[in-house]
Amino acid sequence: MKIRSFLVPLSLLLFLALTIAACELSVSTANIKSATLAKDYVEGKAVNSTTVFAPEDGVFHLVVEVANAPDDTTVKAAWHLVEAEGYEPSLIDEATMTLESGQDVVDFTLSAGQLWPVGKYKVELYLNDKLDRTLEFQVQ
Repeated sequence: MKIRSFLVPLSLLLFLALTIAACELSVSTANIKSATLAKDYVEGKAVNSTTVFAPEDGVFHLVVEVANAPDDTTVKAAWHLVEAEGYEPSLIDEATMTLESGQDVVDFTLSAGQLWPVGKYKVELYLNDKLDRTLEFQVQ
């Protein structure tokens, strides 16, 4: 009888431990497989990848490939001017995309209605509101 009463709490503890472990595994499955700066985006792919843009390049692309992302995974790009003559460092723009079922590529764009100032820039990439990486680039 004493052995049987000991097994019940033990099995309950084992069940709780497995439940907690399963919850932890499902939280962190999404990851950023790749992030590429490019001059163009065609059919889900970065084209003309680069870290150096020209002032007259109208659009900068950040093509992000995500793996193991459940629905409602968010990916955010925050574009910054780091250093350019006559300008203060600043946040230029930011955008957040919520992935839908089966979506694994996001194309973030930054465009200007004028020439880009020559200088240093960066884009911070977030996955579910957590900074994943920073990509630096230049306009020359």
